[in-house]
Amino acid sequence: MLLGYARVSTNDQDLALQRRALREAGCRRVYAEKVSGARRDRPELERLLDQVREEDVVVVTRLDRLARSTRDLLNIAERLRDVDAGLRSLAEPWADTTSPAGRMVLTVFAGIAEFERALILSRTSAGREAAKQRGVRFGRPPSLTPDQVALGRRLVDEGTSVRAAARVLRCHHATLYRALGAAADVTGSG
Repeated sequence: MLLGYARVSTNDQDLALQRRALREAGCRRVYAEKVSGARRDRPELERLLDQVREEDVVVVTRLDRLARSTRDLLNIAERLRDVDAGLRSLAEPWADTTSPAGRMVLTVFAGIAEFERALILSRTSAGREAAKQRGVRFGRPPSLTPDQVALGRRLVDEGTSVRAAARVLRCHHATLYRALGAAADVTGSG
């Protein structure tokens, strides 16, 4: 069965042209919504993807009506492939997973997207490493200053419980435990 999906971004826009094109293409049912493609929650798209069955084909007038990005398109195509359903775009004849050529093009897109993710990961990792070497600290700033940690250490060394010392420093006892442990690791006094 051919199932259509139509989407416009705003309430001012009209779905009539897309609905007509999808019906003329042979779609028995058309899922339509007026919602930005950038939104993750698109109820009609989710309903369509939940109801699509083996050998169904999801038809769109253009791919940008279906997906926000190549990654999004590949995720949707994978969900369809998982149930042995297809995807077809009326405006982009190469985007037809019911044909060997269309599957090949989508496979190439998937490979490019995976390569792009690997490049981004590599660049991000190299950037973080370079920043660390320059002394940039990542993560949340420490809850306690070095002076507060020193005071906490002195209190604990003098016999005050960590919980009581944490109350004096107005922090959670786990925070003080971590700070004391980190300070011990740095000084090597274990």
